[in-house]
Amino acid sequence: MLFSLCASSRAQPIAKVPRIGRLAATSATTNPLRDQAFRQGLRALGYIEGKNIFVEWRFAGGDSQRLSALAAELVRLDVLAIVTGGSTATRAAKNATATIPIIMTQDNDPIGDGFIAGLAKPGGNITGLATLRSELSGKRLELLKEIVPKAARVTVLGSSTNPGNVESLKETEAAAGSFGVKIQYRDVAGPQDIEPAFQEATRGRADAVLVLASPVLNSHRLQIAELAAKNQLPAIYDRRDFAEIGGLLSYGTNVADLDRRVATYVDKILKGAKPGDLPVEQPTKFELVINLRAAKQIGLTIPQRTLARADRVIR
Repeated sequence: MLFSLCASSRAQPIAKVPRIGRLAATSATTNPLRDQAFRQGLRALGYIEGKNIFVEWRFAGGDSQRLSALAAELVRLDVLAIVTGGSTATRAAKNATATIPIIMTQDNDPIGDGFIAGLAKPGGNITGLATLRSELSGKRLELLKEIVPKAARVTVLGSSTNPGNVESLKETEAAAGSFGVKIQYRDVAGPQDIEPAFQEATRGRADAVLVLASPVLNSHRLQIAELAAKNQLPAIYDRRDFAEIGGLLSYGTNVADLDRRVATYVDKILKGAKPGDLPVEQPTKFELVINLRAAKQIGLTIPQRTLARADRVIR
């Protein structure tokens, strides 16, 4: 009887814990709230990291050149899916594999970037969430004019290495014409370009600064917020992380919400869905965050109508 029980026990297959990859261009300490939101999304679906799912975290530390090697490493680990934290990470994953499902947490223009064939029917091995960052650039410029009505020259910081940069800059320039603003673009390809960009903004008599989405800029947001304050320049950013760390204001997609929602794609793919059949979703939550301490530091008064629209005011 004991033998038969042992034999029966040996016959039961041990369930294999699924292993997925998480690839980001930033560092492990850059976006803790986003990583936490991703874990929350997984937990809401019954996945507990380290128990019934393993996540291989790979961060490039703001150096996009490292992404290719990190993506290749995840492929060698034979993960069941790769969750990417931005378009540069998605590009690296796409170049590394055409078979492992790739789930975008966010991408400015996944069709234009060549990642998917269409939002409703992505095709291939990539799906996930898109953002509206380029479309929101015009809104950010509008907010800058609202708090600094006399702004005539705005320095735009972006990274030409970021796939969505061209589209975001194009949208900003289009909005600039309607607001009577002259754009002064400064390319920040690496951290060594940040301080010179602000020096050029000061020499060019910029009235304000608009920061486009970029792994480089996001990884050095504290330095950027401090330089904006030091140079007495009102600045607007694409994500709340900047405002929370001392930047003046931010307007954009609630990226933590995207990180929570991307867990549903992980769940569907682990249950057998094909990425090419899963529609790419758009953001549903946007937020305006204003830091009144930063405003006071540069002697700026935020209009009441702007404060009334804010989702969060840091006092």
